[in-house]
Amino acid sequence: MKKLLLISSVLLTACATDPYTGQSTMSNTGKGAGIGAVVGAGAGTLFGGNDLKNAGLGALAGGIVGAAVGAYMDNQQQEMQQSLRGTGIEVQRTAENTLNLTMPSSITFGFDSATLTPQAQTALDSVANVLNQYPDSTITIAGHTDDTGTDSYNLKLSEERAASVSAYLSQHNVNYSRLTTRGMGETMPKLPNTSEADRAQNRRVELAIVANNNAGAQQQGIPQQQGYPQPDNYLQQQQNNTQKQLRQQKRLLRQQQQQYNYR
Repeated sequence: MKKLLLISSVLLTACATDPYTGQSTMSNTGKGAGIGAVVGAGAGTLFGGNDLKNAGLGALAGGIVGAAVGAYMDNQQQEMQQSLRGTGIEVQRTAENTLNLTMPSSITFGFDSATLTPQAQTALDSVANVLNQYPDSTITIAGHTDDTGTDSYNLKLSEERAASVSAYLSQHNVNYSRLTTRGMGETMPKLPNTSEADRAQNRRVELAIVANNNAGAQQQGIPQQQGYPQPDNYLQQQQNNTQKQLRQQKRLLRQQQQQYNYR
């Protein structure tokens, strides 16, 4: 019961109230806690024994880890938005553990070029600074083009543009192992290529920042997890102690029954 109450408190404290509407909503941290609790509860039953008890332990550990990932991405999103304000780069939270940055062609490259403009370099300086403060994530850099030119040419150009962004970030201390590049060519337009304005929207570079499973764990003082969330050492010790007490109680009960039968 205490474990279930603690799980509920983790979720309730993650709720936020909109200052304009007064409506109570669950923050990204709370969503992460809820998702982690559900996954952890399922994983907890794999330990055998009392499924309900193990599910509670798994839910508690999973909820804490999920909340840590949500808070980690909340903070990174806020800092990224602040540092890129006025640069023209769009910052969106596209999933619970994913942050997406869209760099339009107007500030990244010249026409038919993969060379970063000075404006793009200044913006990427800010991006690199935030990424280095939040190292528990991977970054996929995707280049996109409009439909002008051949498919093969556009694919090559998009690959070169993604590589230019990746190289610049790695030169500014973003670990190269975190970076992956993709050239999408003209295959994923944001808008139909029916006008020059729409084509300009389709010429872009997107960065998808995805949090690792253990993101934020060290900052929250949580032991890092591998695979599905598992109970930490303290919770496992409590479980072992409970099982030991049950065995002792059963042994005493058998002794009492034997004494009664003897009488």
